[in-house]
Amino acid sequence: MRNALALDIRKARLEDAAEIARVYIASWQDAYPGIFPLTILQAMSLKGQTARWRSAIAERKQTVLVAESGGAIVGMASLGPTRDTGIGFDGEVYALYVDPALYGLGIGSALLQESFLALAAAGLSSCAIWAHRRGQARFFCQAMGGKLVAERTTVVMGEKLTEAAFGWRTLMLAERSKAE
Repeated sequence: MRNALALDIRKARLEDAAEIARVYIASWQDAYPGIFPLTILQAMSLKGQTARWRSAIAERKQTVLVAESGGAIVGMASLGPTRDTGIGFDGEVYALYVDPALYGLGIGSALLQESFLALAAAGLSSCAIWAHRRGQARFFCQAMGGKLVAERTTVVMGEKLTEAAFGWRTLMLAERSKAE
C-alpha cells in the first residue's frame, strides 16, 4: 500500500490554469483510450485546456479546487449546482481528476470530500457525478459511497457515449483536518 501525500486543497487561482490543464490532459489520456479515439486524446492541447480552465476560474460559475503537494498541483475538481435537475440532486461534481502517476494515494478522496464541503457551504445538500459507463471513475464513485442513479447517452467531442450518474443523497461531510 502506498503512503498518502501531505495535501493542501484550495480554490484555484488564475495562475493555476496551466497546471490544472496538465493534470486534466494527463488524466484523460490515461483514462479514456478505448473510450475516445486516440486522435481526440492526442489533440488535447495545453494551450487550449489552459484557456478553458482560466475562463472557468475567472467566470466563477463553478468552483474549481486544486490539490497541491510539495508546491505542485496533483489533482483538480470543479463543482457547482447540478446541470441535470431531473435526477433529483442539487449539487454536482463536474470534473475530478488526479495526476495518473499519483493514483491510489488518497488525492481523489480528499478532493471529493472538499467538494462536498464546498457544495454544503454553497447551500447544496446532495451531489451527483456523471462518469463514462466504461471508465474507471465509476469504481471510484462506488468506492466513495455513490449509488448508481441514472444513465444517459450523450455526445462528447463528437463521440456518442453512455454515462452513468452516481449520487449521494446526503453529502458525506467530515471535519477539515487541522493537523500540521
